[in-house]
Order: sequence, then structure tokens, then C-alpha cells
Amino acid sequence: MAQRLVVVGGGRMGSALVAGLLSSGWAEPDELVVSDPDPSARRRLSEQHSGLVVTDIVPEVTDVLLAVKPDVAESTCRVLAAQGARRVLSIVAGLATARLEAALPPDCVVVRAMPNTPSLVGAGVSAISGGHSATSGDLDWAQGVLSAVGTVVRLPERYLDAVTGLSGSGPAYVFLMAEALIDAGVAVGLQRDVSRELVVGTLLGAARLLAETGAEPAVLRAEVTSPGGTTAAGLRTLEYRAVRSAFIEAVASATERSHQLGR
Repeated sequence: MAQRLVVVGGGRMGSALVAGLLSSGWAEPDELVVSDPDPSARRRLSEQHSGLVVTDIVPEVTDVLLAVKPDVAESTCRVLAAQGARRVLSIVAGLATARLEAALPPDCVVVRAMPNTPSLVGAGVSAISGGHSATSGDLDWAQGVLSAVGTVVRLPERYLDAVTGLSGSGPAYVFLMAEALIDAGVAVGLQRDVSRELVVGTLLGAARLLAETGAEPAVLRAEVTSPGGTTAAGLRTLEYRAVRSAFIEAVASATERSHQLGR
């Protein structure tokens, strides 16, 4: 079969996208090529996906998913230019489209994306932004690739630092909250495994309720908060401890750090 995509970088996110593209039927194993210099990464990918072409070099290429570390992204783009790349979907964190375009031929299209780690289980959310020569068709292509591992939104590039601070870093905020809630369950007498099961189930259920009802978070919160009840007591403590403000400040700090790293 004809090559549909070369994935340059077989780390966590690159591997997650390969798995998503194959499981969704977007591509067959022999339609993808994964390039990674790390022998252990190549071995892992070959063992996971029979028939997948895995190599330590960058082959001749048209469409590329760039999933390398930021410090090697521009040098990798120069290699891609020599190998005939015409369209690059970059999931390199914090690296502006203009910097990638500068290392590629003038006619090479760049689409920048910010996926998050739930992409590893097909539940990610990604934002995409087209470079100066990207068309709506190029954005459709990029959205088709990333839709294999979750949902996709389109935004101007100036918003991608905010996306990084919110949904890119957001899973870590949720994991920290989960840690705290599990510890809280243990503190009030529950076994840790029971507390973990309750917390994970609560987070999954609450997220589904938000997604499937379409209701505003404030409305759902009010519906479970009886006057003078247990939830009201708990929420009063959270507001007293400025938890809402802490989340807002966390997103602002992560957004600013993303901006600094992309300069």
C-alpha cells in the first residue's frame, strides 16, 4: 500500500497517535512509517504493531507527524526538507509555527497542534492551528489524524499557549486533585484501594455528566448542593481555602511558561 504518513518520533505521544490511527482504521500498518533513533522505542513499536514499518532514518516523505523533543525539532525539520516533506503536523510542545517553517522549504505546509496525555487512551483533546500557507484542506487532514485519539478544536495560533496551560497541563491538575481526594478518603477511614475506586469513579461520572447533559458546571454543582448539607460544608471549605483561585492562577502560570518557552 502507499505510504500515508511518516511519524517522526516514537515516544509516548507519537506511539499513542500510531496506536489510535491503526485502531480507528485511519491507516493500515503498512501505510505508516515510524522513525526513531532509539532501538528500544523501535523494538517496542514493532512488537505492538505487526506489519508496521519502523526505522532509524527519516525516509522520503510527503506527510509528516512531527513528535520529537523541542530541542531537536528544527534540525529534524531540515532533514525532512531534504527528504521532500510537503506537509508537517507538529505536536512539538511550545515551538511556534514560524520557527518550524523557517527550517522547511517555503512551500511546505505546517500545522501546529497541542494534544494532551489522555490521547494515550483515545480520550485526548487537541487544538490545531495552521501556518501561513495552510489551507482548510490541510486543517481537515490534521484534524483527521488527531481525531483518531480524541476531539479536536481549531484556534488561531495566538491561543495555543492558553491551550497548553489549560488542557495540555490540565490532566496533571486533575491527577493532583485525585491524589488529594484519595488521601482524604484514607484520612476519614477508608481503605486506600476503596478510596481510589470511589475517586476514579466519581471523576469519570462527573466528567460524563458534564459532557452528556451539556449543563453548565455551576448548575450541576448547585443541583448536588443542599442548603446546610454535607456538600455545602465541603464546598465552603474549598472556597475558604481559595481552591477556585488556585486553579485560575495555575492555568495562568502554565500559560505564561508556555509563552516563555516558545520565544
